[in-house]
Amino acid sequence: MDIASIYLLDELPLPKLLFMTIHREGTATIALVAFVVGILNLINFSYLFPISTILGWSVFALTIAFFLFIVSFFRMPNRALTMDASAIVSPADGKVVVIEEVMPDEFYKEPRIQISVFMSPANVHVNRLPVAGKIIYNQYHPGKFLVAWHPKSSTDNERWSVVVENEKGTILLKQIAGALAKRICNYTTVGQEVKQTEEYGFIKFGSRVDILLPVGTKINVALNEVVKGGVTVLASWA
Repeated sequence: MDIASIYLLDELPLPKLLFMTIHREGTATIALVAFVVGILNLINFSYLFPISTILGWSVFALTIAFFLFIVSFFRMPNRALTMDASAIVSPADGKVVVIEEVMPDEFYKEPRIQISVFMSPANVHVNRLPVAGKIIYNQYHPGKFLVAWHPKSSTDNERWSVVVENEKGTILLKQIAGALAKRICNYTTVGQEVKQTEEYGFIKFGSRVDILLPVGTKINVALNEVVKGGVTVLASWA
């Protein structure tokens, strides 16, 4: 089996968070939150501290913790990415919440195996391509903002669908908005040649990614298993 990996630095702990790479989608959000936190603490030090030191320090600690959480949401941890032509790699960090045969609502006319990965706000939200190939379908769908684990989120929520084709077949990826996710970013276009584990999108604040595979594909993960985007092998081509 032809396997190659890109070896980078491992993920860093929270104390080293500020030295990690921050995704470009987070630049404006982090700047806005930093400004708000700065204003709040200016008011805090001017008015709350003279009244109650304990209350003042509590507000300071909470606002800094919130700022660090926002920074961590947009982190891009360095990790070893799986490069394997026979493997279908997880497109996202999170937990496997669905493995079932479904009848797709778009592109396909035959049943597919759906694997869904739920991303909590604490997960890395960079989305990566599970396989190399060519983008043959790219469609944005407006919709609702049901919680991402809701059974109808795959068909009713705002989502962005992409199909990748290579010599082994096709797979469909759905970036699905959740109750908190209000913006889906997708960087692919029809006709684009893409590489396995290449970044193809980003979803802000809690969401889900579905991957639709041919029936008969060997599944390598189980329900409730925690997976890493670009690293964990979800399935293998039959």
